[in-house]
Amino acid sequence: MLRYCLAGLLSVCGLALPVVSVPAAEPEYDVVVYGGTSAGAAAAVQAARMGRTTIVIEPGRHIGGLTSGGLGWTDSGNKAVIGGVSREFYQRIKKYYDNPAVWTLVDRDKYDRYRASDDAMWTFEPKVAEQIYLEMLAEEKIPVVRNERLNRESGVVKRGKRIVSIAMESGKTYRGRMFIDATYEGDLLAAAGVSYTVGRESNSKYGETLNGVEKKYNKHNHLFTHNVDPYLKPGDPSSGLLPGVHGDSPGEDGQGDQRIQAYCFRMCMSNVPENSVPFPKPEGYSELRYELLLRNFEAGDLRIPMKPDMMPNGKTDTNNNCAFSTDNIGMNYDYPDASYARREEIIREHETYQKGLMWTLANHPRVPQKVRDWMSNWGLAKDEFVDNGNWPHQLYIREARRMVSDYVQTELDCRRVRKCEDSVGLGSYNMDSHNAQRYVTPEGFAQNEGDVQESPGGPYLISYRSIVPKRGETENLLAPVCVSSSHIAYGSIRMEPVFMILGQSAATAAVQAIDRQSSVQDVDYADLRTQLLKDGQVLDLPAGLKPKKLLKKSTILGIVIDDDDAELTGAWSTSGSAPPFVESGYRHDGNEGKDQKSARYTAKLKPGRYEVLMSWSPNPNRATNVPVTIEHAGGSTKKTINQKQPPKLEDGLLESLGMYEFGDSGSVVINCAGTNGYVILDAVVFRAVK
Repeated sequence: MLRYCLAGLLSVCGLALPVVSVPAAEPEYDVVVYGGTSAGAAAAVQAARMGRTTIVIEPGRHIGGLTSGGLGWTDSGNKAVIGGVSREFYQRIKKYYDNPAVWTLVDRDKYDRYRASDDAMWTFEPKVAEQIYLEMLAEEKIPVVRNERLNRESGVVKRGKRIVSIAMESGKTYRGRMFIDATYEGDLLAAAGVSYTVGRESNSKYGETLNGVEKKYNKHNHLFTHNVDPYLKPGDPSSGLLPGVHGDSPGEDGQGDQRIQAYCFRMCMSNVPENSVPFPKPEGYSELRYELLLRNFEAGDLRIPMKPDMMPNGKTDTNNNCAFSTDNIGMNYDYPDASYARREEIIREHETYQKGLMWTLANHPRVPQKVRDWMSNWGLAKDEFVDNGNWPHQLYIREARRMVSDYVQTELDCRRVRKCEDSVGLGSYNMDSHNAQRYVTPEGFAQNEGDVQESPGGPYLISYRSIVPKRGETENLLAPVCVSSSHIAYGSIRMEPVFMILGQSAATAAVQAIDRQSSVQDVDYADLRTQLLKDGQVLDLPAGLKPKKLLKKSTILGIVIDDDDAELTGAWSTSGSAPPFVESGYRHDGNEGKDQKSARYTAKLKPGRYEVLMSWSPNPNRATNVPVTIEHAGGSTKKTINQKQPPKLEDGLLESLGMYEFGDSGSVVINCAGTNGYVILDAVVFRAVK
């Protein structure tokens, strides 16, 4: 008051006080969300709807992460278990496309993923996804700060075991009562001193079967199906290796390592000429980088090396496919813990690689004409990513850091062999790992390793403890993206709808921790569950869903040769969606390329008489005329198998192919040529007859 009176007096006298800038106190938010990914957006919306102040701090320019960054073909699994804010997002997508006016480039009636009767839609254009996230945030009046990166060295200020504030590289500071790390990298949790891991665990660590090095699964679609020389000078190891191939041991099956599944950009391409721009030849293009691709074509692999799934308006979500594709295998190992500068180098290298790949496929004279002709139909979508040269703004960080908490989600959870009692959401997609390395086989050829596609056989529960740090660590931080999970279980959890589900659950727990003045570790689960159900989350397994137990070879009488042990010709895909089957799954031919695919099962035997049996998983889409040849001491015997029908013996597991005399070995050969549906490979059994 004295200041104002003095100011008035001086004003009358023609004088004025100097202007003094007094910094305002930094506001304290109830919930600070670091990372404007799909999970971050869902978390912020939920916290605001519960009446709490919240802010989203995004290190980059865009909101929505991969969902707005090109991943428009939603890997959803069982859509019935997607609820809450996550489902609301896809319902808003559907409402947007209900409007005929937004179909400006393609007739809506010709797009088979739009169904008027559905309540939600699961495919969309990138710019539409970001628009909807921004609308949802604006409706709740949530401030969004962009281009602010956490000071990872000293930006996290803690008082005891609680974060007080986080500072950005710019110097801006944000105070909060609760913090949510919604980044793909887990930068906030790492800077806060929370335990985490990077890479692949061994199978033995958590009692899994699909973790670590998986050369035995290296018989699928994403591998080299022809012999391709990896050396700079073909046939000369002393000349060095082509780019992207390493000369070290790939490791033993089931062995853990620090390798990370490959990253790529999910390009949005267009086949509408007026909305398409040519693939650019990037600065720094090196033809040598694609020599392995060119040799692979010349060896006879003529597959189109990408998977373009159609979005509305003639656009795609383009994913990796085949042996040499958009995945930049082995070039991301140091990304999770790298400095920002090093990460930018990795991102730019991935961009140069993938742009160069597309230019090569479209233009290089050594690319088969049929591939170049196919490529001539496509370009980058002109109206997407307009501030980034029509290139996605988000690299697909399939996996980086993973928190290690008091509950680690593993393959046992995905298969429902173990079920937590504090579910905050469900996953259901395949345990999906892309290749992690490209190495040289003992025979001297290039090969990929790390790709696993294994169905959990239905939805599974995700524990609340997997999204909070272990007890004794940070008490006011939640991590709905870099969850506590093994590598192979994370391969299923890491789907964008699940991230939104976990983001909403994390925010709900954060608000309840504020209300009760507790740590996130001490949130009352019964109260949390009540609120989550009220807000539309799905927390329980569908009725009657049983554990997906493994039928081990050791439980079957006889000498068992599983599909993992068969000699395969051609590219086979792995699955486990239709039990029963032996061990972790079975293989199928994809109902394509049949003249190139076969399998030989060979067993070492003691001379004598054996019954030969075969297993497969029946389904209406299977072939009814699968040719099977049994090679025995008396010659060979041919059979035809109807794989639509279940095997007749041992609870529908095995079918007898007859009894035969064998010498010191025997073989069963399964061919695909001429078959009229999917051909399945599982196990062959040689059972001695007394």
